[in-house]
Amino acid sequence: MLISEKQHEANIRNAQHSTGPQTPEGKQAVRFNALKHGLRAAATILPMENAEHFNQLCESIENEWNPQTDSERRQVEQMAIHQWLLLRLAHFESSAFMQTSDAEKQLTLLERFSVQRTRLENSYSKSMRDLIKLQKNRPKRREVRPQTNPTQTGVEPQPGHTLTATTDTR
Repeated sequence: MLISEKQHEANIRNAQHSTGPQTPEGKQAVRFNALKHGLRAAATILPMENAEHFNQLCESIENEWNPQTDSERRQVEQMAIHQWLLLRLAHFESSAFMQTSDAEKQLTLLERFSVQRTRLENSYSKSMRDLIKLQKNRPKRREVRPQTNPTQTGVEPQPGHTLTATTDTR
């Protein structure tokens, strides 16, 4: 359904009066207004969550998987984020039961949480499989061998003997 030109112009004029918060404090205050559950939040850590717990989770997963490349580190980071979101989901699930005693609402919430849990678990597993594949196909590092003198043969002369170079005269 298209709007008239007159309505479109009115919308443009009205938009000039509503530009949202201008100050950093105002922007900070409204940044989570559209947040429903935080499972798809741009910020991994929500204001009511403990950043130190997230950092510990990241460190634990990193220590377990020991990423060596940027690609591996990204997969480890994704695994940590998925695990964090699963923990958040478990928290929301338990608080949802405390907030309502209506069995129908609880079942609806359980179904939604179950779908989200499955998605997060699948995402975690995919990141883990991708990490394993990256680590399996990690380029082998070349051994740095000390340079040897081309005239050095590695054979020590016997006492009383001298080594002489021979050439093949075939």
